[in-house]
Amino acid sequence: MTALVVGLSHRSAPIALLERLAVDSDGATKLIEDVLANPHVSEATVVATCNRLEIYAAVDRFHGSVEDISGRLLEPAGESVEALSPHLYVHYDDGAVSHLFQVAAGLDSMAVGEVQVLGQTREALSRGQELGSVGPVLNTLFQQALRVGKRAHAETGIDRAAPTLVSAALDRAAEDLRGRRVVVVGAGGMAALAVATVVRRGAGEVVVLNRTAERAQRLATEYAVRSAPLTSLDSEVAAADVVVACAGASGLLVSRQAVAAAEQPLALVDLALPHDIDPGVADLPGVTLVALADLGEDLRGSEVGVEVDAVRRIVTDEVEAFLSARRRAGMTPTVVALRSMATGVVESELARLERRLPDLDPATRAELLHTLRRVADKLVHQPTIRAKELGDRAAVSYATALAELFALDPDAVDAVTRPVVSEESATELPRPPSAHLTEEGP
Repeated sequence: MTALVVGLSHRSAPIALLERLAVDSDGATKLIEDVLANPHVSEATVVATCNRLEIYAAVDRFHGSVEDISGRLLEPAGESVEALSPHLYVHYDDGAVSHLFQVAAGLDSMAVGEVQVLGQTREALSRGQELGSVGPVLNTLFQQALRVGKRAHAETGIDRAAPTLVSAALDRAAEDLRGRRVVVVGAGGMAALAVATVVRRGAGEVVVLNRTAERAQRLATEYAVRSAPLTSLDSEVAAADVVVACAGASGLLVSRQAVAAAEQPLALVDLALPHDIDPGVADLPGVTLVALADLGEDLRGSEVGVEVDAVRRIVTDEVEAFLSARRRAGMTPTVVALRSMATGVVESELARLERRLPDLDPATRAELLHTLRRVADKLVHQPTIRAKELGDRAAVSYATALAELFALDPDAVDAVTRPVVSEESATELPRPPSAHLTEEGP
């Protein structure tokens, strides 16, 4: 069984689609049950957040699983899978491991470094355990992902990445926010950080707008500011001093026309991917636009940039360690089989000797058994060590595997495996004695 991830997030799909596919706890349970109905799926769970919906499954066949899982994931949207499939991403085997570790560490979040996703990952594991839909494959994967996420937050300052990003953007856009009218577009993690930052900096009036009015109201209430429907965005922008957009919606929310009609000067901060604000507004007089791309030099080499790089290194190391341990574990059955074969040969040959020498005394029998076992142990010792080493490498040819497995002398191996053909015998090689067979056998 191999891990498979099929999902969509703020990086791949418009917010409108994510909202149509959003599931609550009961919906997640139903989705897991539907996925398990596939005969090629043995385990399944769901990671569901406001910006992400992912199905994790243990499957025995990729093509027999991915199409079905994709269809079940997209079915509530009411459109064809073909039309919506460009918004999906699929990770399989090693890629699934890497993706989940990045998610748990906060590297794939809209607000990089946010810790909430770690709790949502834990919730996905707990849900699967309660339903009995998580087995050895996903349990091991998620347990390790949680450990990676905890390590990332414990050993680095990744938690400061998103707040520093917001602060750096506002520093570029407006020197002083005291008494200024600020419009925040969005209601996710980044928007919450933006609202908290502008309130702390003494902004006059703060307005939160979002496609889902309830979420905008919830965020506005938390910080004692005002919310407004997204339909009033143009009028709110027209009266604003600063606009911070971090909805990450499909298409542009803040148009050039709306900005052109606004009072000047106007500072705009676009923290969304894809863009929420038309990049063309930068050409308008009296308008300052700061986008994520503009912050690269500010953050690169900074403390935050260093912390993000540190988390990436942790994730890379943890992925390799996990895959290496899995490869070594995969060699265990081979090692056990090798030793079992050696033990079987010893027992078989000793029984054969006893039939030929029925008067063999117990002391001699015990000594023979001890000697045979020592010979067998010495013969399989090196192959066992080599098998464990090979389990941590990429696939090799059978010839190379045999040479490595038995620690053969390279020159001896070449001498045995490389045919020596003279010019006189090049047309027809003599058959070795063992190759002279009749139709019935040797």
